[in-house]
Amino acid sequence: MSVPIQNPHVQGLLTNRSVGTASSPVGQPKLPPGEFDSILDARLKLSGHAKTRLSSRNIELDRDAWERVIQGVDKAAEKGARESLVMLDDIALVVSVKNRTVITAVDRDRLKENVFTNIDSAVIV
Repeated sequence: MSVPIQNPHVQGLLTNRSVGTASSPVGQPKLPPGEFDSILDARLKLSGHAKTRLSSRNIELDRDAWERVIQGVDKAAEKGARESLVMLDDIALVVSVKNRTVITAVDRDRLKENVFTNIDSAVIV
């Protein structure tokens, strides 16, 4: 079950609709530096370990990719999942669905011969 977003400015940002701001060339509203991070953090958190893995493995996800991950987590939550493997193109994220927190991230090169444990579901987005 999802809770509707009450703030129309944030809702507009998250649904790619501009609310009183100019749109970027790709149709997404321009955000001040760090604002998207705070919006993302309100919907999905990154553990310190996940931040380290994303950085050390040079994994960069754009706004659309994060939206796909969040949608995958939402679907997993609807099915009652607790810990889920979210596959996004060639990136794997282990997510605590209950806490809405990314636990770790694995890139394509490290996916081979890797075993994911303590998950109860997988979502491909």
